[in-house]
Amino acid sequence: MEEHNAVNFMRLLSDESTLSTVSSDSCEYYQTEIFDQLPSIQASRPKQDRQGLWEACEAHQGGPEAGERISHSHLSRGPKDKASTQPLRNLVMCIQGKRGARDRRKMQISNIGFWESWRRSQSINRKRVWVQMGGALSGLLPWLHTLHAIEGRFGVGVKAYFVFLRYLVFLNLLHCALVWGFILGPTTFYGRSNSSAPLKFGGNDSVLDFFLGSGYLDRSPVFFGFYTRGSLNLQCLNTPLLYLAGILTILFLSLILVVRRMTVGYKHTWMLGKRYGVNVSYKVFCGWDFTIQDPTAATLKHCFIRNDVKLFLEEQSFSLREAQRTLGHRARLYLLRFVLNLLVLSLLGGAFFLIYFATKTSQRETGHYWLVSLVLQYLPPITITFVNLLLPHIFRKISSFEDYSFTMQVNATLVRSIFLKLASLGIYLFFIFTTTNHQQSSFHCRENMFGREMYKLCIFNFLATFCNAFLLNYPRKLLQEKYPSSLLTRLLGKQRFLIPFNVLDLVYGQTVSWVGVYYCPLLPLIVTVTLMATFYIKKFEVLRCCVAEQRMFRGSSSSVLFHFMLLLGLLMAATTLGFNLYQQETTQDEHMSSCGPFGNGETVFNVTGVCVNSLPSPAQTTLRYLASEAFALPLILAEILILTSYLSRGRANQKAIERLKDMLVMSSSDKRFLVKQHATMFRRQRKPHRVCSAAIEEDAPPQPLEEPPSSL
Repeated sequence: MEEHNAVNFMRLLSDESTLSTVSSDSCEYYQTEIFDQLPSIQASRPKQDRQGLWEACEAHQGGPEAGERISHSHLSRGPKDKASTQPLRNLVMCIQGKRGARDRRKMQISNIGFWESWRRSQSINRKRVWVQMGGALSGLLPWLHTLHAIEGRFGVGVKAYFVFLRYLVFLNLLHCALVWGFILGPTTFYGRSNSSAPLKFGGNDSVLDFFLGSGYLDRSPVFFGFYTRGSLNLQCLNTPLLYLAGILTILFLSLILVVRRMTVGYKHTWMLGKRYGVNVSYKVFCGWDFTIQDPTAATLKHCFIRNDVKLFLEEQSFSLREAQRTLGHRARLYLLRFVLNLLVLSLLGGAFFLIYFATKTSQRETGHYWLVSLVLQYLPPITITFVNLLLPHIFRKISSFEDYSFTMQVNATLVRSIFLKLASLGIYLFFIFTTTNHQQSSFHCRENMFGREMYKLCIFNFLATFCNAFLLNYPRKLLQEKYPSSLLTRLLGKQRFLIPFNVLDLVYGQTVSWVGVYYCPLLPLIVTVTLMATFYIKKFEVLRCCVAEQRMFRGSSSSVLFHFMLLLGLLMAATTLGFNLYQQETTQDEHMSSCGPFGNGETVFNVTGVCVNSLPSPAQTTLRYLASEAFALPLILAEILILTSYLSRGRANQKAIERLKDMLVMSSSDKRFLVKQHATMFRRQRKPHRVCSAAIEEDAPPQPLEEPPSSL
């Protein structure tokens, strides 16, 4: 027994530790007599036995030289430890381990030489400089303290909306810089054509022109018709080509930025999805938000964690209830969902008919009073805003009757709302295209008319945000504070900040900006101003009027769905631009454009054709080959190779993740095994002590009883 309990410890580095990229302290093992009994060692023993057998056979066949080569490969195997170049504070270890790592680095300096030591110190200094520069630049971001205050009171979910809004502000500022560099700057420096009239405010111009986009604004740089050919009139460097290059650059850079943010968010969502989801214990013990400073917000965070656990339990119970459905129950449920989907389609059809009716009514020539005329001009934006404001809440009520889980209800509502917003805008664009083609003779510039419609949509979207905050939500909050027990206050309830619907409004406004940037080049500047004003309006609405949502929305911390909606809006804008350019080319004899950079019978294809013909012969041949069908085959092959490489990398990463998960499982099994062995040895060590103490008590002579003190 004593020989079995005597344990000798010996320090050993395993193969996994030499191949890992973490510090050496975290990869050290202590081999004991029970080392071979660990579940992870027993699981990996067959592979090691096969590898050792193969190496022994090779050594036997190759003689002593092969054996020396194998032993040398064992000693030199493994890449250089990357943790040796990391700062000590970035290493995941205790303070004693960091002190040991620091001592080992000092000892390595004398072994690795002066040059390697200097190179490692310079690498550490560069990383420290980059970290400090990143911290300084992050401190220069606008609204940083405001975002911290919102995060402290409402958590990360509401902050994600304002971060998304700030991202759109930066994106539109980039668009403004591109518009200035490609369109507005050359027009300002080189001037316009001599036949262009000077820009003056007077005559029939009025203040209403700033709301309708007519009169003075119709002649200003806001719209397409202002940019005509000037003194910069070379074959490959002129106003039409610069205008087209600026618009295409805006759309292309927007595509790159949106896809990049969407893929980064998708990687996090994929890693934290159902396949690699965390368990309830992580939500309970590791789900606290340490940025919260307000006691009320702390209580609310408790509610979030409790509701998240309740939501998880509800989904589990829903899965069990779904598995227990009978055939008749499923048939009735599918029939109910079919009827509700028909109701949704009917509502969408009615919304599209209202948009068509409003578009037809607004384009009639009427001689009403100026206020009635203003309302008629804004009738399509009013209709679209009313439909987008009312129907998503109806869709949310409908989804509650379809017997879906809560996450599926939110997703169904979001999908229907996305389709409503983008489809309503698409239907409106289609109606504008069809009506402007029939009414081309009564308008001087068809592009300016289309740009005015996008301008009015942008302006009214901001006015709707302003009125919703100060004419609806703020009086509602005052009513709740003044008369908290009234019937109207109980019926209205508390105002909550619905993150998905507010983000949908931002996506709708950005889609309008992308669609109208070709017809209204200064629309990104207008959208930037409105977004900055929207930030402060929403800040007032959140901090003063709203309370946080009690039931947590899972997608609030991830921006994948929101950026996917942005991508759909960008694709709609590109489709609209391509359809318009193609329509100009096919119908140039009937509806000739008489304004803007492509006036006087010019089109995009004519201007680019003249530029290509002026290039040298090799450049012409190259461009024609790139635009031909013969280039499609190598392009498709290159795309196939790139996709194949990415799929291979994805599968390799997935296998690595599976191995790491198995290692975690085996590590936990080793810990349980060691705890069990420790408890067994502890009981064995305590049992002889108990036996010895009992024997000593039996061998000891009995002690005499003390006599009680005699009483006086």
